[in-house]
Amino acid sequence: MGDVTMSVKSITLDLLRDARETVRTSPLRVINTPMIPWCQTTLPLNIPCNIHIKLENMQRTGSFKIRGVANQFARRPKGGNFVTMSAGNYGKSFAYASKHYGSKGKVLMPETAPISRATLIQSFGCDVERVPMTCLMNVVNRCVQESNMTFLHPYDDSDLIAGHASLGFEVLELMPQPDVVVICCGGGGLLAGVAAAIKLSGCEKTRIYGVEPEGGTLPYELCQRYVQDIVLVNDEEIKAAVSTLYGAGLLVEPSGCAAFAAIANDRIPDIAGRNVVVILSGGNIGQDELTNFLD
Repeated sequence: MGDVTMSVKSITLDLLRDARETVRTSPLRVINTPMIPWCQTTLPLNIPCNIHIKLENMQRTGSFKIRGVANQFARRPKGGNFVTMSAGNYGKSFAYASKHYGSKGKVLMPETAPISRATLIQSFGCDVERVPMTCLMNVVNRCVQESNMTFLHPYDDSDLIAGHASLGFEVLELMPQPDVVVICCGGGGLLAGVAAAIKLSGCEKTRIYGVEPEGGTLPYELCQRYVQDIVLVNDEEIKAAVSTLYGAGLLVEPSGCAAFAAIANDRIPDIAGRNVVVILSGGNIGQDELTNFLD
């Protein structure tokens, strides 16, 4: 997790509100995504509660990442020379923003990332270099030192986290006092931003849960500050969640449906009769990948 928790400690409500306005007015045209009642879908639900689903899979560039990127780029010089590392979603938003702002961008991708994602990022005009996972930061440092590039971190960045907080404010517009909010962990940036927005807005009783695939690294300090608990889901539960959501007309990538998988498999305690928000964080999944998840 790096220094995400240090970034979170420096975040104030005023800073988050400023970032929210930056994201709202961004020339990258970030979408205020729909938040729909579960009862208006064909999704099965065995627990009597008031669940709403925030559809970040419908976001521009396909995931919530564009929110943080919009705030990052707004606070950097136009025409900069940036480098980042990403297996897909952040890199896509980074490349989209680089093209808009006339910046030179380079995305370092792990060798295991699908070729289709590298091709998409290159279509925005960004360079892509595929490197072993263990070498990513070494290559970042090389780019910074030898090519005078500026590193934009894909999750450990206070501007990025503040940009992600805009999602939290949108949730509160439609549900001012949620009892429970369930969010995928990922690198921690989305969890940190949304949790900060909700808690600093006065929702002290709201329980916020992060959801992580089994084997993931738990952001312990972040949990202490904002999050009720981190819950785990396994690969089979994620696979089933992708298939169930697809059957209801919602295209959601595996990492983007972790929060839904937690609800569907009763991982979140005491939600009967509660007002619950579930974040579907992204929908970037190719047809070749999707076939591996559908029954």
